Amino acid sequence: MIVNLSRDTGVFMRILRALVTVAVTVAGLLPAVLLPATAASAATVNQTLHVWTWNVAGQKLNGGATGNGLITVLGNSIRNRGTDLAAVNELCWSQYKAIQKNLRDSGWPQDVENFSRFEATNATGCSGGEQYGIALFSRAPMGTANRITLPDDGRVEKRKLLCAPLSARPHLRFCTTHITTLDTTINGAPINVQQLNAVRAQLEAWNAAGDTVVIAGDFNAQPNYVRLDNWYAPSVSTPNNAGNTGAYRELDDTDSRCVGYGENTQDAGTPAGPCGPGKKIDLIFARENRIVGTYDGDSLSISTDCGGPCSDHRIVIGTVTVAVTT
Repeated sequence: MIVNLSRDTGVFMRILRALVTVAVTVAGLLPAVLLPATAASAATVNQTLHVWTWNVAGQKLNGGATGNGLITVLGNSIRNRGTDLAAVNELCWSQYKAIQKNLRDSGWPQDVENFSRFEATNATGCSGGEQYGIALFSRAPMGTANRITLPDDGRVEKRKLLCAPLSARPHLRFCTTHITTLDTTINGAPINVQQLNAVRAQLEAWNAAGDTVVIAGDFNAQPNYVRLDNWYAPSVSTPNNAGNTGAYRELDDTDSRCVGYGENTQDAGTPAGPCGPGKKIDLIFARENRIVGTYDGDSLSISTDCGGPCSDHRIVIGTVTVAVTT
C-alpha cells in the first residue's frame, strides 16, 4: 500500500498507531513466553540450638526406677547445659512422666503442656509391664510428632524414628532414634544398615521439602564404620573417618583429640574407637548445607549418683546454628 502523505495524513497516522500498539503488545508478551518463571527465594532465619541426648539404660541399669537419682541427674543436666532440645533413649514410661514433672517444676519449658513426646518401642519392656521407648523434650512448644517404624529386626522391640517440628518454626524438626545392635541379613541386607538408610532417607525427604532437621540418638555405629559413610559428608575426611559420601556433620567431629570421629560416648565396648579405649555410638547430626558457622559437641562423664553408674552411656551435648525456612 502506498500512502500519499500530502493527501492522506490521517490514514498514515492511523496505520502508525496500529503498528505501535502491536509492537507494545508483543513486547509485553515476550517475557512470559520466552523467559522461565523464577521462584522467589525462601526466607531463612539462623537459629542456634543447644542439643542434648542420653541413652539412660532406664530398665537395664535402673530397673525402671524414678527415685534412685536418675531423674534428678537428668533434669539438672538439661537445665545446667542451657538445653533447647533433648532426646532420651531406653526410657520407661514412668521415668518419662517423672522427667516431665521435674522439668515442669523447674520452669524449664516455655510451654508446660506441649514440650515432650514419647514413642514406645516395646509395649511391656519395663518393670511391671510398662512401656519402654524413646522421647523428645523441647524448651519451646512442639507440633505434631512423626512416629515412623523402621525395618523389623525380628525382635520384640520395634525400632522407631520419632520427630517433631517446633510450633513457632514448623520447618525445624528435631528427631531421635535407637538403631538395632543386630547386623543380621534380612531381605538381602544387614538390618542395621536398612534401619540407618530408612532414617537417612526420611531426613533427606524433609530436606528436599525445605525443612531443617537435627537428629540425636543411639546409632549403634561408630563414625568410622562403613555403614555411616553415606551419612558423613565428604568434607569429613581424616584417618579416623574416611570414605564418606553423605551430607551430614556430627557435632563432635571436629574434636581435636580425634578429628573426624570425636569423643567416645561409652567408656567400654569393643571394638574401641580409633583414638583410644571406649567407643562413640551416640551421635548428633545436622545436614552440612543447613549449618551456619562453627559448631561443637562433647560427651560428659557418667554420673554415679544413681546408687552406682546412672547409665552405660555418656550424656552427649552439642551446639549448632542452622538456617531454617521461615
